[in-house]
Amino acid sequence: MRYALRVQYIGKNYAGSQLLLENGKPIEGFPTIQEELEKAISTLIKNSTNRCEPESAKEYSRPIKVIFSGRTDRGVNSKGQIVHFDVEEPIVASKFLYHINEILPDDISVDELKEVDESFHAQKSAISRHYQFVFINRKCKNAYDGDLMRVKFPVDIERMQKSLNYLLGEHDFSSFKSSGTLNPSKVCTLSRVECHKADDDRVIIDIVGNRFLYNMVRTIVGTLLYIEGHNLPPEHMKDVLEAKDRTCAGQTVSPFGLTLLEVTYK
Repeated sequence: MRYALRVQYIGKNYAGSQLLLENGKPIEGFPTIQEELEKAISTLIKNSTNRCEPESAKEYSRPIKVIFSGRTDRGVNSKGQIVHFDVEEPIVASKFLYHINEILPDDISVDELKEVDESFHAQKSAISRHYQFVFINRKCKNAYDGDLMRVKFPVDIERMQKSLNYLLGEHDFSSFKSSGTLNPSKVCTLSRVECHKADDDRVIIDIVGNRFLYNMVRTIVGTLLYIEGHNLPPEHMKDVLEAKDRTCAGQTVSPFGLTLLEVTYK
């Protein structure tokens, strides 16, 4: 039987979402969301089998393996990460949700469990991902800004939106990928790119796409801020996109402030 979970987490205490293994065991000092989830689920579900466990993981006791909708990096948060896992016996959702949240660390939680068809795959079945990046736009710090990046020069929301509009649709996003991208395909389709400023000096950028390259959202934000900081025309974003060259884009900004909000399926 296959189940899907919706997971929330604060990413700053973890080395990303996916398990990091060395010689078949988790690397010490690099905790991950996957490791915490698998330990908690395995504690609740005894004598389960895992049909998709890789050879490299056999030395590490993992009766349950979870598959994520996508990888999030160190420091990135989630309000809607989806994972799936297989078990032999049915699960009572209400009891499972209560107990797993008692077991998980305070910065990880689960708010939904659904039985899904065995053809469902958290990553491959997804049709879109919604990411949101938030930063502070003011000169002076505030104790309640937390880990959010602060941009000291004023930004023009209307100009930023014009820059973002050039990213809508299907494009080769090679200019916005970091070298760690394993998938050779660089083509993504963005269906929504919007920004606005809240009353508390937060600038909020929403990006929805069918897939994302490694550090793509953070590099888009870095390029956006480069355009604003150097008073370049919004058309510069189009030039960067068409160059298909990472050296033409801005820096990859801090992961703090980036959140995976939602993953959608058919």
